[in-house]
Amino acid sequence: MLTFFTDTDLDFSRKEAEENGFKLISMPYSYDGKTIYPYVDFDEFDGHAFYDMLRNGVLPTTSAISEVEYRNYFEPEFAAGNDILYVHFSAAMTVTFDVMNKVVAELKAKYPERKFYDIDVKGITVIGYAITNEALKLYKAGKTAEEIVEWSKTEVDHFAMYFFADDLKFFRRSGRVSGLAATMGGLIGLRPIIHMSSEGKMVSLGTVKGRIKAMERLINTVEEIGSDFKKYPIYIGHLDAMDLVNQFSDLLKQRFGNDLDIKVVEVNPTAGSHCGPNGLGVCFHALHR
Repeated sequence: MLTFFTDTDLDFSRKEAEENGFKLISMPYSYDGKTIYPYVDFDEFDGHAFYDMLRNGVLPTTSAISEVEYRNYFEPEFAAGNDILYVHFSAAMTVTFDVMNKVVAELKAKYPERKFYDIDVKGITVIGYAITNEALKLYKAGKTAEEIVEWSKTEVDHFAMYFFADDLKFFRRSGRVSGLAATMGGLIGLRPIIHMSSEGKMVSLGTVKGRIKAMERLINTVEEIGSDFKKYPIYIGHLDAMDLVNQFSDLLKQRFGNDLDIKVVEVNPTAGSHCGPNGLGVCFHALHR
């Protein structure tokens, strides 16, 4: 048997995991001396309450999970005779996968007949949500882990994500976006346009003034490099910004037609701790990232 894992940094909820037959690894965030594990410490994510907390000045931090936690996720599967396929967020963004690889090596030595496969989506939040949903379709169709991994070698880089931030203090503090250090856009109405690179890193592509211009820049990029809109949905990820989602959805349909398959995803709190509230992004199947 093959057990499918993903993680909460890719915007999945426990309900989705239960409905679709996969396991969910909870990636934590901390504030005021408390560490919170999504869908372990709460049943449903209240995005409005979380992002209001950030609007009111709270600056959460994030951290890697421990060897013990990885072992608690994976060893029961190996002990039960199951192999594991884990589709996860970008290894280039964290040291947590160094911890994971150490644990997996120990478990494979203990259970030498078992196999562990992983797919790095080279991104975080909605781009990982989109890629993982495609991998889940293959899993449910009975494809082997080897077949799904082989599919990922070409398809991961055919999903692109572009987004804009509303308040740069979150990115400045985390230091996770290259090319952003000198930008003071939050003070003068500029919005940085950021994308997930083929190396799995967040890269600033420059700034535009105002949210409307930012949305137009995103839509122009979708038109420039997007592909197979009839086959793949377009995903809108947001950080408690449904007003922007509605505007952006209307703009997309004006450009590409009312029959466009648009899916809306709220960005998880761990990723949201680095992005801050009021941002919006788009993920789509593309010629390239």
